[in-house]
Amino acid sequence: MSGQKHSTKQLMKLGIAQAVMFMVGAMLGRGLGLLLGLDAFGSGEYNKRELFGIALIGLGGGAGAQAARAWYVHKYGDPRG
Repeated sequence: MSGQKHSTKQLMKLGIAQAVMFMVGAMLGRGLGLLLGLDAFGSGEYNKRELFGIALIGLGGGAGAQAARAWYVHKYGDPRG
């Protein structure tokens, strides 16, 4: 279907999948951070441990969104053409 325009329903699936997988990835990143002792919200200060914890949350969220996009491209083709 890569030569055709993507329907609104298909693009809605992409948006919802990216939002859900972003949250799942962020929660996994938070969990990994807690396992490693990098609590992003542990103290009132932002030290190295907190900053690395925040980075893990961001990386997890971004990886989740990219995984959802890869699923969509595999199933429906690239929506950008």
